[in-house]
Amino acid sequence: MTDHVRIRSGAYADSVTLLQVSKRVAGTPGITEAQVAMATALNLDTLAAMGFDVPAETSPNDMVVALRLAESTLEDALAAVDEALAAASRPASRDGAATTAPARTTASALREAPRDAVVLVSVPGASALPEAMDAVEAGHDVMIFSDNVPLEAELALKRAAAGRDVLVMGPDCGTALVGGVGLGFANTVRPGPVGVVAASGTGTQQIICLLDQAGVGVSAALGVGGRDLSQAVGGLATRTALARLDADPATSHVVLVSKPPAPEVAEAITSYAQSLDVPVELALLSPGTDLTARTEAVLTALDVAVPHWRRWGEPEKASGPGFLRGLFVGGTLCDEAMLIAADVLGPIRSNIPLAPELALDTRVITSGTPVDAHTMVDFGDDALTVGRAHPMIDPTLRLAALARAAEDPTTAVVLLDVVLGHGAEPDPAAALAPAVADARTRAAEAGRTLPVVVSLIGTDADPQGLDIQADALAAAGAYVLASNAEATRHALDLVTAAGAPLDSADSAAPDTSVTASGERR
Repeated sequence: MTDHVRIRSGAYADSVTLLQVSKRVAGTPGITEAQVAMATALNLDTLAAMGFDVPAETSPNDMVVALRLAESTLEDALAAVDEALAAASRPASRDGAATTAPARTTASALREAPRDAVVLVSVPGASALPEAMDAVEAGHDVMIFSDNVPLEAELALKRAAAGRDVLVMGPDCGTALVGGVGLGFANTVRPGPVGVVAASGTGTQQIICLLDQAGVGVSAALGVGGRDLSQAVGGLATRTALARLDADPATSHVVLVSKPPAPEVAEAITSYAQSLDVPVELALLSPGTDLTARTEAVLTALDVAVPHWRRWGEPEKASGPGFLRGLFVGGTLCDEAMLIAADVLGPIRSNIPLAPELALDTRVITSGTPVDAHTMVDFGDDALTVGRAHPMIDPTLRLAALARAAEDPTTAVVLLDVVLGHGAEPDPAAALAPAVADARTRAAEAGRTLPVVVSLIGTDADPQGLDIQADALAAAGAYVLASNAEATRHALDLVTAAGAPLDSADSAAPDTSVTASGERR
């Protein structure tokens, strides 16, 4: 094996394009590993963890081409990179049909757009404000998929929108369903009477998928961004979204879902929701509340029987005491799992911690430094997506963490989520199932049983195929559940039955409530 690292100064491609290039090059005969990425700090840490020696003088404006060769020559490998980059940037053929030059700005594009057109913004977060403001000033609703958008930009957009009756969905809005069309990461669900307002992408997906499993459809899902119910933003977009659904004749019930909100904002929004004609079910995550229970409350309100949520595979026992390792692509699913687990296990270390003293540094996560505590990581957090695609598209960081968890003798149980739908990986089990099987094999070779519990969020109509994904993961040895709350409780049963080290290095159980500012403490 030989490693080669080349720096291409001034070259640029977006993270999704570079992910496609890396996969294509890695599949070239004679190349065992390939990472083509912009030289952000996170990507440099990832390359270092993979064993590549990247020159120190790189900057985020440089593109790094890192190759590990078994048989191929460097010249052939670099040619494969050039060919993959060229293919990724080549416009789709239109069979000779005449083409029109695309609009060069959002404002010019909107001059030709229908009045009810929704604008989707997906650019690096620092550049999102002018594009989204063009949409707001033109009177169009806008969904901002971008993360890492400054708080000041969000406030400017939502204050401008409030005076125009425009809905700003986001920033960092990963999921929406508008007019029957899914935007971002969207599941295929049946139409129906339930509307969703969400400061939570994967929380929305969990609820609408469980509703679909129970035979209940969705009228709309309006994301508002994960910070909307913070004290700083004050629920500006949530009020607009609730009012939209209150006026929608196709909506008879509404669910408001959010990560833990600021208490005074939650109180004000609750009061506002009670003033509406449409009944609103509050699914605001907090100790003692989970998304499955709130979905079941909606079903009961609709006089629909609550089904037994689906499961696949065979449960097993952990072989000995150790820690719970949660590796998530969904931030709300990670939050929900931590809230449930903290009641049983005590402190949970995380990059989105329930209390500041439980924080895990990003470099600890990417380097795989052992942590003597129960841990849960949200790989979709902003700090882990700088210059990289979301982990629902690019599983690289989580797969590496799964391999390290398997090697760690203190790991008792691994808890994962898999989120299906449009926009997500076309076949997540294709990479994850072999990684699960390999992790369990490595543990077995060390004399351990490593249970892997998976919450699978999806519907039968999703493009990946719910049963296909579940069966593949179950065949690899995972126990798969449709409810994230039930998956978490099953994992907790395994950990506690094996004798969880409740008095870990982080034994002081903190207060995990939310402060008046909306920040956890």
